[in-house]
Amino acid sequence: MSKKKFSIAVHGGAGTILKKLMNAEKERIYKKALSVSLEVGYDILEEGGSAVDAVEAAVYELENFPLFNAGKGAVFTHDGKHEMDASIMDGKTLKAGAVTCVQRVRNPVVLAREVMEFSEHVLLSGKGAEQFAKVRKIKLENDNYFFTDERFKQLQEVINEEGAHLDHNINVKDKKFGTVGAVALDKNGNLAAATSTGGMTNKRFGRIGDSPIIGSGTYANNKTCAVSCTGHGEFFIRAVVAYDISCLMEYKNMTLKQACKEVVNKKLVKLGGEGGLIAVDKNGNIELAFNSEGMYRGYKTSSGKELIGIYK
Repeated sequence: MSKKKFSIAVHGGAGTILKKLMNAEKERIYKKALSVSLEVGYDILEEGGSAVDAVEAAVYELENFPLFNAGKGAVFTHDGKHEMDASIMDGKTLKAGAVTCVQRVRNPVVLAREVMEFSEHVLLSGKGAEQFAKVRKIKLENDNYFFTDERFKQLQEVINEEGAHLDHNINVKDKKFGTVGAVALDKNGNLAAATSTGGMTNKRFGRIGDSPIIGSGTYANNKTCAVSCTGHGEFFIRAVVAYDISCLMEYKNMTLKQACKEVVNKKLVKLGGEGGLIAVDKNGNIELAFNSEGMYRGYKTSSGKELIGIYK
């Protein structure tokens, strides 16, 4: 009997710190974080665990790492708060769970999974999502847990400006779309995807991006692929990016590579949308597609292929 294939990919956001502003130590820390997240997810798959478990665990690790804009280290809203979003989807059942605008939830991806498994809903928001977190005994933290000096400084730089800003240096040439995500194929042929974010610095009015929206920022279907996106959320919502990749495969018989190229390098570019995505198909093929300067990314497959990268 042939050995069952499995694979996992993770991302820590598209767009990157400009090379000239990146030092060797910081690059090492970013790559180490991606590596830890990958290993945690990969180990679950190797031991026969589910794709859903693997993507949740991988994203959980990235949420706990303060340099990424999700969980600890999430960016500040205009009001000096943290409003976090996350989602998860199971390609076997097409069940999904998501939360948006949650403030005190230590690991939003864990809450998204609880919504998928223990509620009749897909998307819970704000105070209601936090009430559900209490019911499910999910770990909550005080605001200071999420605080980092770097994020606070970013808010101060733009607080008097109109509009929200993408994560990382606010220097326009240095956009980083701070989202984290994971996609996986397990030994049983099941796919899953998860995404988590702190959104945009200085965001107002309860702004929500693509990360918690099933079909836009996250999608998984055993027939086709699993996708987790990162980028300028408004464009990803309008282009229904994650679902579009799956549709091109299902209805146009495109390969994963062709579908990613069509959506990320053609459709999104035409709309003016910048960013990228990670995707894995039902055969374990992985694509890390982006139209920005770079994307914090990595993957590992059971056939021994692995990569961790930041720039093009």
